[in-house]
Amino acid sequence: MSDSELTHLNEAGEVHMVDVGDKTPTKRTAVAEGVVVMSPQLVEKFFQGDLPKGDAAAVARVAGILGAKKTSELIPLCHQISLDSVEISLDRAGHGVVITATVSTTGQTGVEMEAMTAVTTTALTIYDMVKGVERGVTIESVRLRRKQGGRTGTWERP
Repeated sequence: MSDSELTHLNEAGEVHMVDVGDKTPTKRTAVAEGVVVMSPQLVEKFFQGDLPKGDAAAVARVAGILGAKKTSELIPLCHQISLDSVEISLDRAGHGVVITATVSTTGQTGVEMEAMTAVTTTALTIYDMVKGVERGVTIESVRLRRKQGGRTGTWERP
């Protein structure tokens, strides 16, 4: 990768925020996922809402939405953008909870970071809600699955 491909560096090699002002607004969507690994017994308690701290799934979904909305405050060079939608889904897996965040906007820059921040915030909230029951819970495989829109079009993880 050459320095010219590192868009957050100016000609002098200094970090800066990329200027997206001349880009045409388009519909953009990103889907990210991650897994919170725990015992099958705790997975069952999580989805039954049978935890000492209450309905962990509801709290985690709200945290994920808030995380997406606050991404530009957490990641230094992210643009503050208006989000059209944020959806957080939580699905059972034999070994844990699979988190999927779908984020969309109509704008001049993508929402990949917002989707991954949503997944991470959701995962951290799940951990916080279950840590009193099981300390060995782990967060794994946070990654972008797909992005659509913008100059580069659609990208999907193979």
